[in-house]
Amino acid sequence: MATQMTASVTEPRTSSLVRTAIALQTLTIFLQAVSAGLLLTTSYGELLHSVGARVMYGASMLYVLAATLAWKPGGGPLRPVLYACGFLVLASVQVVLGIAHVPAVHLPLGVLMFGLSVLALARR
Repeated sequence: MATQMTASVTEPRTSSLVRTAIALQTLTIFLQAVSAGLLLTTSYGELLHSVGARVMYGASMLYVLAATLAWKPGGGPLRPVLYACGFLVLASVQVVLGIAHVPAVHLPLGVLMFGLSVLALARR
């Protein structure tokens, strides 16, 4: 009984944490698009985009952590953990492509990531 009660109290909190992590990830990806525009038009755009990439990557790691906490101790489903890990893989590829200056793949992948992140947010 105590385990069931703990799981029912923990579930809304962990679900809220996952939703917040996805929202943060979505926001950071959107800000990366903004900083990409600044990259083309200002002298400080490159620095802003570089810092934003690190923040976006951190947000993707936070999503993995939140989804894992919702799954294992929270008793939630495994699927959000798989989505979060897939997103971290996409973020890793995105960072590598950005460093390698491959905009033909980097830009469309960023758009795809934003769309997938908005979709994940809408599903929560």
